[in-house]
Amino acid sequence: MPAVTPSRIVVPPGRPTAPPARPGVAVGLLPPSRMPLVHGRRPLKRWRYVGVYGADLMLCAGRVVIGGLPQSFWAVWDREEQRLHEHTTFAPGRVRLPDGLVAVRDGNVQVDLRIAPDGDAVEIVSPHGGAHIWTRKQGAAARGTVTIDGRVRRFVGRALIDDSAGYHARTTDWEWAAGIGATADGVALTWNLVTGIHDAQENSERTIWVDGEAREVGPVTFAADLSSVAFSEGGRLLFTQESERARNDRFGPLLVSDYRQPFGSVRGTLPGGLELAAGFGVMERHHARW
Repeated sequence: MPAVTPSRIVVPPGRPTAPPARPGVAVGLLPPSRMPLVHGRRPLKRWRYVGVYGADLMLCAGRVVIGGLPQSFWAVWDREEQRLHEHTTFAPGRVRLPDGLVAVRDGNVQVDLRIAPDGDAVEIVSPHGGAHIWTRKQGAAARGTVTIDGRVRRFVGRALIDDSAGYHARTTDWEWAAGIGATADGVALTWNLVTGIHDAQENSERTIWVDGEAREVGPVTFAADLSSVAFSEGGRLLFTQESERARNDRFGPLLVSDYRQPFGSVRGTLPGGLELAAGFGVMERHHARW
C-alpha cells in the first residue's frame, strides 16, 4: 500500500464534498464512509466539536467516540457574570450536535443555537502513527439562546466546527488555538492553529479565514503557558486567559487523557498584517494515550 501523504482540500461554502482520491488511503477509510472501528490495529477515534465565541458568552460542545466508547461535554463561559458552567458525561442525549445545531440539556443550562457554515471548509488527511487521520474545519454563523438558571440570553456570533476522525498514534500530544475576531475596518477573521496533528509544513490544517476565505499559514509556536502563539511568517496572537476547562481522565491502563482548554480574549496580528481590533477564543493542550 502506498504511503499516506498530507493532503488538503478547500471546499467553497454550499458545495458538498465527494470522497476524493487521497494518496495511500482507500475511500472507505475516510468520511463520509462508515469507517471501520479498527484499522491497522488502531482503534477509530472520531469527534465533533463546536466552539462558539463572543464578547458576552463563549461556549463549546463536543461528542467523542473512542473505540466505540462515547463521551459528551459542554462548557459555557459567561463573561458578564464571570462564571464557568461545564459538564462531561457518558449519558446519552444531553449534548446533540447534528448538522446545523448545538443543543444542550443538562441541569441548569440549556443551549439552543443554529449553526450555519458560511465560509470555505478545509479537509485534511495526514499520516499519523503508522495510519492516517482526517479533519474538516469550517467557520460558521451562530444564532440562538443560552439559558442559565432560568435566565435566557440571546446570542448572535461566530463559531468554528471541528469534525475529526482517524486512527491516531497510541500516544498523541497537541496544542491548538481557535477563535474569532475582526480588524478595525470590519474584516471578519477566524483562526485554527495547531501543532502535533495535521501540522505538516504544507497541506496542514493551520488556517485563517478572512471574510470566509480560507488561507493556509505556516508552522506556529505556542508559548509554554499558552499565553501566545507565534507565526513563522511573522505576527503573534496574545492570549489573556479568563477561565479554563480542564480534565485528567484515567480509564484503566489503556486510556489516559490530560486536557486543558482556557477561554479568553485575544489581541495581536495574523499573517498578512491583519491586526485584531478584538478577538475571543480558546487555547488547548492535550496529552492522550489511546
